[in-house]
Amino acid sequence: MTKGLLAAATALLVAVPVHAQADFTGFWGPDFVVDESVRLPGLLEKLPDDAVLIEDVGAAEFPRGEFGGLVLTAEAAAHAATWNAEQEMAINRVCLPPSIVYAIQGPFPFEVHQTPELIVFKYEYFDQVRLIFMDGRSAPENQPHSKVGFSTGRWDGPELVVETSHIAASTITNNGLDHSDGIRMVERYRLSEDGTRLHATQWFSDPAVIETDGARYITWTNRPGEHVYPYECDPSFALEYAQVEGG
Repeated sequence: MTKGLLAAATALLVAVPVHAQADFTGFWGPDFVVDESVRLPGLLEKLPDDAVLIEDVGAAEFPRGEFGGLVLTAEAAAHAATWNAEQEMAINRVCLPPSIVYAIQGPFPFEVHQTPELIVFKYEYFDQVRLIFMDGRSAPENQPHSKVGFSTGRWDGPELVVETSHIAASTITNNGLDHSDGIRMVERYRLSEDGTRLHATQWFSDPAVIETDGARYITWTNRPGEHVYPYECDPSFALEYAQVEGG
């Protein structure tokens, strides 16, 4: 290559910007109310066409029998019909953590600790911790199921794409719709232009329970200098709840 061609090629490479991987490091507090106008263009469009966007993000939850448009299988609908809140507040259940399928949309903050090979999501809710492997590994053959599952990540431009499997059976909407341990979940995370808000979509598929795929749109705001607190669930809360409900 002549010096002239080499110089031209070098100039072209410099002129084409290379998008640096985003840095999500920090403390992220949930946004309880987000107007649709705040949503980043493009994120929702990357969800599967048939995914149902359910609107239960934050502290609000669906009442009994409402599942945000998800179509349940006959077995799942029969199971959901037996649910009642009092059972969930029993002393042997009140401190059982939900799976990450439900937990990530709740009204609690989380921290992100990021390296090129590993990203750690540390949630305040039930002190759950997720390891997101960025080194291309696959789940081991003997990988056990757990409430946080096994997560791998990759970069798609400025977006972090996280795929999670091996999630132990738990709840989807905390009102009787429970997923199986065969559920699959994919999340996409992207920063706002000013870096102060973290946007995400969550997609999940579980044909044993729902005939339609489900999705959520979630946002958090950066709060520099803050950290998550220990959750320290106390099961005696269930006894206090029973006394209040019993009059």
